[in-house]
Amino acid sequence: MPRPKELPGIGPPVESVGFLLIPGFSLISYAAAVEPLRAANQLAGKTLYRWWNAAPADKPALASNGAAVLPDFKFGAEVGSLDLLLVCAGGNPATFNDRRTFAWLKKLASRGVTIGGISGGPVILAKAGLLSGRRCTVHWEHLPALHEAYPEVQLTRSLFEFDGDRVTCSGGVAGLDMMAALITRDHGHELAAAVSDWFLHTHVREGARPQRMDLRFRLGVSDSKLLKALKAMEAHIEAPLDRERLAHLAGVSLRQLERSFHSELGRGVHEHYLAVRLGRSRQLLRETSLSILEVALATGFASASQFSRAFKRSFGSTPREARLRDRRIIDQDR
Repeated sequence: MPRPKELPGIGPPVESVGFLLIPGFSLISYAAAVEPLRAANQLAGKTLYRWWNAAPADKPALASNGAAVLPDFKFGAEVGSLDLLLVCAGGNPATFNDRRTFAWLKKLASRGVTIGGISGGPVILAKAGLLSGRRCTVHWEHLPALHEAYPEVQLTRSLFEFDGDRVTCSGGVAGLDMMAALITRDHGHELAAAVSDWFLHTHVREGARPQRMDLRFRLGVSDSKLLKALKAMEAHIEAPLDRERLAHLAGVSLRQLERSFHSELGRGVHEHYLAVRLGRSRQLLRETSLSILEVALATGFASASQFSRAFKRSFGSTPREARLRDRRIIDQDR
């Protein structure tokens, strides 16, 4: 059976999989990747896949919901015939700075192990220097920060990506889709379909499918012309378009565009655009070390002071105060 298009040059079939669980990882992302391996073994009636779990410092890995997974493989040990290592991370992976983890990942990569990341895991790979020039994806929440911090990484908004010996997945239930592609390649469509059916995952998606819900459903908007303006806003954060340009792209008059925004979203064009930009700024403040001025410029503000005033009016605190508060919360959760 021919290999799926999403799997060019990924190497020999996968038999042994390691999971490196970073504190605060998403439990659903981890389960969506490991459970298909168990199901494949059970449905095939034999051991097709083996796997183990490791965690930094060999401590129980706490997921973002507080559940703990006990590591059954010593962190940093020799891995033997490992085919694939998947790094699972969530929360705010940009704050993870364990040098031993980065060194271990680099060592495994140099020995030919395929290295992957799930949800926020690609951020860990980028920090370890393993994604430079590679095509990869990451959960949409981390995408702006990863793009700002590592412009050399070829980011996509796909569900999952395979680029040689690098594997990345956006997380959530997309792990089911990624593992279905791997199982198809290794053991055929029939087994992969049986695994997907086992988990009531009746519509397996290709890797190139988009991560996020279409704007019409996310915002509850059905007006096609209004949707054109909304998509243009999300595509132009750093250099915002003026209202006249948005109206032109939507194919309506400025007055009509304003009426549509008020009737469909309950606020005007400027107010909505500002909310979109400020939402992006919160992500960058939380997940990058960019200065306040750099965050301001990346989200279309002319100065740090202009940005700070708008941010405080919207959120009740300055950008600096919000960043410090978020960091305190992260430290308490560890």
